[in-house]
Amino acid sequence: MDIYCTIEERYIQATEELRYGEAAKALRLFNELLIADTAYARTYFQIGIINYYYIKDYQAAGYYFSECIKLDPGFPDVYTDFIKLLVFLNMQKKAKQIAFKAMEVAGVGQRLIYQQLGLLEEKNQNWSAAINYYQKAYAYSLDKEDADESTADLERAKSKLSKQARFVYSS
Repeated sequence: MDIYCTIEERYIQATEELRYGEAAKALRLFNELLIADTAYARTYFQIGIINYYYIKDYQAAGYYFSECIKLDPGFPDVYTDFIKLLVFLNMQKKAKQIAFKAMEVAGVGQRLIYQQLGLLEEKNQNWSAAINYYQKAYAYSLDKEDADESTADLERAKSKLSKQARFVYSS
């Protein structure tokens, strides 16, 4: 007999399974939730998480993150993981589009958004743009660990910029 009656209770059960490392069981429960309520956005987010971090099916993860945003654009948790995925896949246009949309959502950590935009630019060897984003990330740092991480990102990008400048030869 299933003691979990509401969608929210079943959602909590599935997230607990995921938290305890039972990704396969959690995925089954989340899929059952989708069958019960196709408009419950958080289910799409959790399935996206499982596909991204556990299964490594990046296309499916992107689909589920997109569906979550489509159903509930005000749900802040989805943005950081979705942007991380897009940066990992080097999908510049989509990453920037989602990042700027995320900055308008209450509860989204702006430091993390700027950090990911910096990583995207650094990945594409746009050192000046990366430095600009890392400076913004530093401005949004609220504790020492975040500030230290932003400082390390900034120093790394500045180092790459200065090393690139040393190898420019003129004729």
